[in-house]
Amino acid sequence: MFNILPTTEMFSETEAIVFGLYHENKNHQPVYEQFNDALDGALDQYIQDGDISNDFKQISKVYTLNQTSAKRIYIVGLGKKKDLTPQRLKTAFGPLFKQLQKDQVKEVSFILNSFQTDAVSSVQATEALSEAMVIAPFQFEHFKTSNEKPGVKIESVSLLSDENKGALEKAVDKGYAIGHGVNTARHLVQMPGNLLTATDLAEYSKTMATDYGFECEILDKEEMEELGMGALLAVNQGSTEPPKMIVMKYQGKDEWEDVVGLVGKGITFDTGGYSLKPKDGIVGMKGDMGGAAAVLGAMDIIGRLKPKQNVVAVIPSTDNMISGSAFKPDDVITSLSGKTIEVLNTDAEGRLALADALTYAKHHKAEKLIDVATLTGGVVVALGDCVTGAMTNNQGFFSEVEASSKVADEPIWQLPYNDIYKNKVRATPIADLNNSPGRKAHAIMAGSFLAEFAEQTPWVHLDIAGTSSAEAEYDLGPKGPTGVMVNTLATYILSL
Repeated sequence: MFNILPTTEMFSETEAIVFGLYHENKNHQPVYEQFNDALDGALDQYIQDGDISNDFKQISKVYTLNQTSAKRIYIVGLGKKKDLTPQRLKTAFGPLFKQLQKDQVKEVSFILNSFQTDAVSSVQATEALSEAMVIAPFQFEHFKTSNEKPGVKIESVSLLSDENKGALEKAVDKGYAIGHGVNTARHLVQMPGNLLTATDLAEYSKTMATDYGFECEILDKEEMEELGMGALLAVNQGSTEPPKMIVMKYQGKDEWEDVVGLVGKGITFDTGGYSLKPKDGIVGMKGDMGGAAAVLGAMDIIGRLKPKQNVVAVIPSTDNMISGSAFKPDDVITSLSGKTIEVLNTDAEGRLALADALTYAKHHKAEKLIDVATLTGGVVVALGDCVTGAMTNNQGFFSEVEASSKVADEPIWQLPYNDIYKNKVRATPIADLNNSPGRKAHAIMAGSFLAEFAEQTPWVHLDIAGTSSAEAEYDLGPKGPTGVMVNTLATYILSL
């Protein structure tokens, strides 16, 4: 699909050619001048008439009328050159690829040096381009019986550059892998709960493990009972669907040491149990496995790029239903760690499932833990839908994850964690912990509960309840599941 060609090929025949345009004087941009000359000054006239814009994210289309070998020219407005970053460039590429899809363009060439600045290298520009090409025009599968067809996909991309070809090819592979991982998560979150049960999620994981050579372990209900995974089993009590504890191991080092554990909440549908959700709040709860999807998306990237790092992915999966056998408020359960838990809220089920998963990740020698979960409505109240809430018991580890989130352009914000909150989740006269001290500081209470199972292991918690889904179409994707934190998790692992 991708070809790396020298810039001397910019006037070779192609369906469309793309370059960037900054606010700075166009005479300092040779590419612009070359095409302006080829079109007898038409670009200058279009700018004067307002038909071409160099404002950030503005996409301008010019028909060449056979005056150049390219049928169409697309100009990406980049704003002020000094403001451009790899993250902003990726955002600018989003509307471009949506426009190319709308125009049914199958073949396109990019003049790569037009997107380079002192702050954006050719490699970074290539990564941004290849990732945006995958994620921006992404369309969800649907179950309509109509003959509606997906949009045309680009079949050939040429990158015109005189930079190191090998480095650019690696950048293409990385950007494409990250984009594919994000779309993997989006696809899984979009699947309805009757078509993506815990068993289905386990089968999906087994297929991925086979494809990439991961070691895979799927624990069924009987095996969980033998091990004493009472927290996850309690959540599953009301369901006719069996639970699964999904484990995938990627070994990138000679010895199984220095292992990072990625733990994702895999609640395939959440009624709230006897702490029943209202009719409006229950719609969309097929997405309560967004954390599991993020972990699987990250593992997809890891499988493609094969970093020299050991990773264990652990996903506790079940639905949370109501029946005569369902767990109830006031129940006391025993987790895999041996700690007892008083259940005060059956709609605080995700933290129960994650409790056993965090413990099991440590059984697999995880020395660092990152959990991802659509955990609380409280984090949405606190941070909205643009920033992911985070907590940690190790500031150095958090700084590393935060740095990766900035590279991935997936903002996170650290919430406090101290003895005040620790004591609240320990405040019960009949058990070691309670699963929900109340509505106040709810997002922090959920994280503080999980910290009791991370214990002394360096741990970062990511609450994606607000960021896992977009209410409207945006530059880098459609309305619906976003695949948030896939990039951050993978970027962190790759940084090691």
